[in-house]
Amino acid sequence: MAILRIVDAADRRAVDRLLARTAEGGRLVDRRVRHIVDRVREDGDRALRRFARVQETLYPLAPVFEPLSRWFLEPARRDDDALVARLRAAALRDDDDARRMGVLHASNGRDERGGFSLYVPEQSDGQRPMPLVVALHGGHGHGRDFLWVWLREARSREVLVLSPTSRDRTWSIMGGHDVDAEPLRKMVESVAERYPVDRTRVLLTGMSDGATYALLCGLRDGMPFTHLAPLCGVLHPMLLSNGDLGHARDMPVYLVHGALDWMFPVHTARLARQALVAAGARLVYREVEDLSHTYPRDENPRILDWLAGGAGKRQG
Repeated sequence: MAILRIVDAADRRAVDRLLARTAEGGRLVDRRVRHIVDRVREDGDRALRRFARVQETLYPLAPVFEPLSRWFLEPARRDDDALVARLRAAALRDDDDARRMGVLHASNGRDERGGFSLYVPEQSDGQRPMPLVVALHGGHGHGRDFLWVWLREARSREVLVLSPTSRDRTWSIMGGHDVDAEPLRKMVESVAERYPVDRTRVLLTGMSDGATYALLCGLRDGMPFTHLAPLCGVLHPMLLSNGDLGHARDMPVYLVHGALDWMFPVHTARLARQALVAAGARLVYREVEDLSHTYPRDENPRILDWLAGGAGKRQG
């Protein structure tokens, strides 16, 4: 620096001390900012978990409290009186079929890993095939909480939702043996044995780590998924090295990312877009201008419209 060449030794030592203090101050600010970000993320995750638990507590009351029933519908359908009446009548039935509907859990208490939660539309007649959404939570999340991200839209449109919990704190994206793929496949088969699943519309979606794993798992050979919708994740490098990206040919993929994402900057999504298009995927790419690293709830109706509107990739 030119200024250091025109000061004497004592001044240079003073400048060195000032620079050292400035650097330490910068490191302190960096640590504090990281701490604040971690706290905000932690508090945000905690708030989402609490909100999910509030919804779980309130949902059984929806059939008898009409305003609550309307709240548990997607906003565009809350004025549909006929739908509200059908949902009330279906939920208040007292028979064996009714007990197999609604929100169910299989080894998925909040202190358990590896189980799943399931939403079965109350108005289902048990015969008409329904689309199945398999929704993967983010890192350190839980399927019992993540189910509620999809329930309003699924209840409005008669869609099954399977929300599994990863066996570890996150999905099998860290290298090593994949402990989640085969259990996921078995969960889908278990649901399909008990309920009429539209096998042409089995969507694997997820948020953050769940999105990354949705691509990694969904493009594996032998998986039952016909559509993929990763939200705010990344294209795992393993897809490039193991050849599974080739399975993206003709696969419908709905890729969503926030332009303000601080965890996975938006350029990673643009690279994923290029790779998927080059591999032959039938890609819809949505870059949301004001979205950070958070779940884009407004995309759910668009995703279900897309799922209903186009045939998926034939499996088997």
